[in-house]
Amino acid sequence: MILLFLANGFEEVEALTPLDLLRRAGDQVRPVGIGGKRVIGAHGIMMEADLDEAEIPEESPEMVILPGGMPGAANLNASTTVERVLARTEKSGGILAAICAAPMVLGRLGYLRGRRAVCYPGFEDQLTGARVEPGAGVVRDANVVTAEGMGVALSFGLELVAALHGQEAADRIRASVMAPKVN
Repeated sequence: MILLFLANGFEEVEALTPLDLLRRAGDQVRPVGIGGKRVIGAHGIMMEADLDEAEIPEESPEMVILPGGMPGAANLNASTTVERVLARTEKSGGILAAICAAPMVLGRLGYLRGRRAVCYPGFEDQLTGARVEPGAGVVRDANVVTAEGMGVALSFGLELVAALHGQEAADRIRASVMAPKVN
């Protein structure tokens, strides 16, 4: 099971792109609403999550995804539920993934210490202990995947597929969603 946390003010593309790609790979991705199932994105798009935070199963997820957007990332950063599930996931060897401003959550909790990471420009000082690689787009270091923002959401989602299923699976999905080049 993969949990995708959504809080009011989330960046819609950063949430829906990895959700779509992982489901294409056959994964069970469960969007979780912080503060209720109905969550409104940073651009006014309303989404209904599968679960609210009180309905999260006790099993440890194989992956947790935190989309950015403001104030969505700040709302995730303030959530004790997100903190608790990240700890459970990390302890069991699961993958922690965050994009845009959301890597600040991983930084605050110490999950980036000694790891390479990226974030949306201006949030670097919140990646406590990380070796920040501005301009890298998407970075995977062990069980942590971070990305710079909405412009790399497709690459971020494909990296999550690769982290779970290998590069060949990610390449297959990339080929299925990319239009063939026309000369």
